Amino acid sequence: MASNRIVVNDHMQQGYIYMRTEPVGKNFHPDFRPELTPKDMLELGVFGGKYMTDCQDEFPKPWFRNAKLSPERHDPEINLFGVTASQPLSVWQKKGWIWEDDPRGWFQWYCRYYFGRRCADDERQIKRWRAMTRHIAQIKKNCERYDFDCRPKQRQALLHWAYDPRNI
Repeated sequence: MASNRIVVNDHMQQGYIYMRTEPVGKNFHPDFRPELTPKDMLELGVFGGKYMTDCQDEFPKPWFRNAKLSPERHDPEINLFGVTASQPLSVWQKKGWIWEDDPRGWFQWYCRYYFGRRCADDERQIKRWRAMTRHIAQIKKNCERYDFDCRPKQRQALLHWAYDPRNI
């Protein structure tokens, strides 16, 4: 395993330190079985490509090799389904969904969890991840299998939460 001590210095965090206590991509909570890795998600197109443009030094370089990124602005055409399917960070902050150690939200938490960090917010974030299955049920109820033009915002939202909407 690479260095267990990670020091973060990016646009949203300066001097934040965490420890990797698990191997990359291993030893997940039994109730947490994401279908996609952070690398997969970045390659497919999430968050309009803007989400992770200033924090690439924190994670393995291969995660970003084929990532669809847009450093200048949010570009929904980069998303797999070509739509915006997320609310602004300010909405997440107002609703209290942001934990201070992960100021970018769930995906940042997931990247760090996948990378080997375990923390006090894991249980809450896993519960939030599990709650997204309601979108899978709605797509199954209202769409023909593999009809990717049906409910593209819900499909993109599922992708943002490490579910693979290409399988529905």
